[in-house]
Amino acid sequence: MDTISPENPQLAAPSDPAAGTDVSAPQPASPKKKDSIGLWLRDLIVSAVVSVLIITFLYQPVRVEGTSMLPRLEDHDRLFINKFVYHFEAIHRGDVVVFHYPLDPSKSYIKRVIALPGDRIRIVDGQVWLNGRHLREPYVPARYRDDDSMAQLTVPPDCYFVMGDHRSISSDSRAFGPVERDLIYGKAVFIYWPAKDAGVVH
Repeated sequence: MDTISPENPQLAAPSDPAAGTDVSAPQPASPKKKDSIGLWLRDLIVSAVVSVLIITFLYQPVRVEGTSMLPRLEDHDRLFINKFVYHFEAIHRGDVVVFHYPLDPSKSYIKRVIALPGDRIRIVDGQVWLNGRHLREPYVPARYRDDDSMAQLTVPPDCYFVMGDHRSISSDSRAFGPVERDLIYGKAVFIYWPAKDAGVVH
């Protein structure tokens, strides 16, 4: 670890005892020192501006309200969502996304993407079948599963079938249907508070 120690100017003993004690006036900061301070201030300002731009245009802090995404996301967890990522890449199965609630766009929901446009999905006694194959879901603990069923449907173009990880209490696409692409505005990426939950959202 680099350390910086403050300079300690020393008083030189006079060479001629008869001359008495000679205390020299403080010297002004050298141009080199002024340049260093200027560079430090510049870097500090640039860092602050970049941080504000990143948070404003790329990441947004949000608070989770509810328990439908247990065990990974708990009620009142704080996390960052990436608001820009889906301008450059596709939405994938397994992504935890934030979207405007289809029945009331003034509200926002957070759920996991289970099926993509064109996928055939059905649910049998709580087990998800996707395109004729059983979907393995390690993010849903046994105690959070339910035994509900849903007839097969094909996800419409530009829509996504989303579900909460706490299946027994989640209101999701089983209730309000697939979510249109235009309603999805962010991807959950990192929990920052509380510290015990901090980490990447998978």
